[in-house]
Amino acid sequence: SYYGQHVDHRVSPQRPDLVAKAIKPDYALASHVAPLGLWFYTGTNLPETYRGGAFIGEHGSWDRSPLSGYKVSYVRFVDGRPTGPIVPVVTGFASADEKSLFGAPVGLAQSADGALLIADDVGNAVWAVTGSGS
Repeated sequence: SYYGQHVDHRVSPQRPDLVAKAIKPDYALASHVAPLGLWFYTGTNLPETYRGGAFIGEHGSWDRSPLSGYKVSYVRFVDGRPTGPIVPVVTGFASADEKSLFGAPVGLAQSADGALLIADDVGNAVWAVTGSGS
């Protein structure tokens, strides 16, 4: 089974006894976002609301319409558990008509000064996201 109590009919032989043991994810992302980067933020450069939460680099999937991914999102954590909706933080890696890609987040890190670093394998760049005034 997958995602909780849903039987995966593609599996043969079927093992209905395993459905009850399937573990639902703590936090589910949309299909095909290709979350290649993950960073739990500990810095002080960005607003305090981001501290302790997870930034997710959604590399994206080019072979669908509408496109999915192509952004950096944020999930808040409280007491070590994800909570609340996923929040897009860095967007604009694809054109509005989805015919051009300007970037695809593939890795995340944090610089010594607390900036969020985004490795982009389409634009061949590393972007630094800082708090306002930085």
